[in-house]
Amino acid sequence: MSCYNVERNCQDFHTGTFQFQQIIGDQLQTSRFLRTDSLEVEYFNTQVDSASIRWINPCECVLTKLNPTSNQDKRPIAIKIISTSKKKYVFEYSLVGDQKNKQRGTIQKISEDLLYP
Repeated sequence: MSCYNVERNCQDFHTGTFQFQQIIGDQLQTSRFLRTDSLEVEYFNTQVDSASIRWINPCECVLTKLNPTSNQDKRPIAIKIISTSKKKYVFEYSLVGDQKNKQRGTIQKISEDLLYP
């Protein structure tokens, strides 16, 4: 039996305004996204992208871009929340059906409200 339990309050991260940072090339890039129960709108640099979101269970969802511009964009993304804290969650993501290329990231919740940039 484990003496360490991973916190997973996934429901707290179904809606609101979030921020994601990742290194692209040699630069730290930041995107912000707004999430409702069924829609996610991402703002990255000058680009706006939207996707439908379908929750499979409280900690797993599938994102499907609404206006894909390439064949790669047409493939849905599977997301699984691994752990949560008060304002952040760690997640795994990959293209649906591509279990070999999973990646991890951390998302920070900025607000319960939808804050448009």
